[in-house]
Amino acid sequence: MGQPNAKAFAAIAIPLLIGAAVSVLLGVYAKTHEPSAFSVNIAGFSGPQAVKAWLATVAFLLALCQFASALAMYGKLPVRTPSWIGTAHAWSGRLAVLVSVPVAVHCLYALGFQQYDTRVLLHSLLGCFFYGAFVAKMLLLTRKGLPGWAIPVAGGLVLAGLTGLWLTSSLWFFQNNGLTF
Repeated sequence: MGQPNAKAFAAIAIPLLIGAAVSVLLGVYAKTHEPSAFSVNIAGFSGPQAVKAWLATVAFLLALCQFASALAMYGKLPVRTPSWIGTAHAWSGRLAVLVSVPVAVHCLYALGFQQYDTRVLLHSLLGCFFYGAFVAKMLLLTRKGLPGWAIPVAGGLVLAGLTGLWLTSSLWFFQNNGLTF
């Protein structure tokens, strides 16, 4: 293995290891602490589950904006890429994570790591994975000399994690409760 390959490997491996550590630490914390029943609620919503479902939906829609803007930035769409697309990409990502934080806080503190059925176990695992993948992607963005596929793969993993979270929470909530607020 030549020197450039070793540097590229380290540039990828270190953020991935840190992201994996974040995932594991979130899971351990969520599993070992006593859930506090602390809930996130916003006036006008019927309860914390509705708040979480709608905030997660906003985060998911912003993540879809991230996906579309990434496709445009990488020249994968048959349209001329506007000059502001990079800024839109960065801000849709920032807002998606910002909107997801109250949901994660509620899940970590009020519920903890749950595994009483397959959907809930998958949701708990995906929550830990999403934030670990997000941390890894943010760290990868600061690295130079990465292979061209590294950032798109990291972004795809973040999107996959958030999609899984949305499917196992918000979609499930809306299917069982309707489009309630």
